[in-house]
Amino acid sequence: MSAKAPHLRKGEAAEALAERWLQAKGLTRVDRNFRCKSGEIDLIMQDEDALVFVEVRYRSHTGFGSAIDSVTPAKQQKLLRSAQHYLQQLGHTPACRFDIIGIDRENRIQWIRNAFQ
Repeated sequence: MSAKAPHLRKGEAAEALAERWLQAKGLTRVDRNFRCKSGEIDLIMQDEDALVFVEVRYRSHTGFGSAIDSVTPAKQQKLLRSAQHYLQQLGHTPACRFDIIGIDRENRIQWIRNAFQ
């Protein structure tokens, strides 16, 4: 078994931190690292009646923008397609939203609720 690359370990740690942080805010985990042919959704959480698809981004340096800035329109489209795939498997369409969690190297968290549609 090979060791994971450092960027993958940091990504997993950021996702775990984001999950704990969102749970402390009252959300509950539905799924983590949902993968399909369209891509991956880091976290799927429940926030009261809404199903929340969460993209978690970690940036150790801001030379190319913040973690939040790294969620490009192309990445948003991949997330939308992945969410559609998830909802097809679910069999019904609850109220949904897309949130972004940005984490910097000091583990400061920025949460953008309903970041895109």
